[in-house]
Amino acid sequence: MDVSLTTWIVTIVVLLALVGVDLVVNRKPHEVTLKEASLWGVFWVALAVLFGVGMWMFSDAQYAGEFFAGFITEKSLSVDNLFVFVLIMGKFAVPAQYQQRVLLIGVLLALVLRGIFIGLGAAAVSAFSWVFFIFGAFLIWTAWKLVKEAQSDEEEEFEENAVLRWVEKVTPTTKDYRGTKLLVREHGKRLVTPMLIVMIAVGTTDVLFALDSIPAIFGLTQEPYIVFTANAFALMGLRQLYFLIGGLLKKLVYLSYGLSVILGFIGVKLVLEALHGQGVHVPEIGIPLSLGFIVVTLAVTTVLSLRKSKKDAEREAAEGAQELSETGSSAQS
Repeated sequence: MDVSLTTWIVTIVVLLALVGVDLVVNRKPHEVTLKEASLWGVFWVALAVLFGVGMWMFSDAQYAGEFFAGFITEKSLSVDNLFVFVLIMGKFAVPAQYQQRVLLIGVLLALVLRGIFIGLGAAAVSAFSWVFFIFGAFLIWTAWKLVKEAQSDEEEEFEENAVLRWVEKVTPTTKDYRGTKLLVREHGKRLVTPMLIVMIAVGTTDVLFALDSIPAIFGLTQEPYIVFTANAFALMGLRQLYFLIGGLLKKLVYLSYGLSVILGFIGVKLVLEALHGQGVHVPEIGIPLSLGFIVVTLAVTTVLSLRKSKKDAEREAAEGAQELSETGSSAQS
């Protein structure tokens, strides 16, 4: 895929313009409603679909398929980020009206950092074919790790990363939020507000998730332009997804299992491609099969999760009613 510098520049400028519009429209801090999150969420998904269709019409169906497979994979993996974002918002006690701004700037920081990862990944893939072995093995290990974590009964907690700890250590910080301000001056000293700290927390924490999502998408396409745009569209809609399904996250009880299956599948695909590149005759997994597998896995995971959550809720309600009935009977006797 031959992407000119002009195309890269236009793509980045358009993305920045869309972010600028978002900032202007949502410049006044407010608590995001379900309707607002839904409209913006549909907007970003529609843009991604239009982009993919445009790629199919003006470039190649193969590349369009790679984009959609990458976008869906990144979108599904980004849902796992939301669990941590919820923990971050709680840890830093971010007021509801400021959460949208925190996520927007945090996601932009994450996109910049991911861009660096994508550049490094593309250079490594281009220079060393054996990198696919490393990517594949890492994804298979990550898939196994996700399963182990899903089986654990321990409550997930947010742990500050090294960058965040360093920022908090070297920068004097105010004790409370000062609107959407990142820096304030008090008594002749410039102080950082918690708003900046939590933005850094969101952006740098996402990088940890990029360690598996970037190799995963390189397992679907080796085109840096597709990798970047798929990540961009997936991340830009993440903020709305946070407000839209924040309350549903706990109901997706099998999400980790579904993601582990997808990562394991892509890991195997990468290893097969690496073997094929070494001249070993092994089956190749095409984009249509990959896209279908990812979509079906996510659909099955979602349906089973919601059914399990519904049954658990019904069982808890029945147990509560029975306990209440027994308490009433004991009181009467």
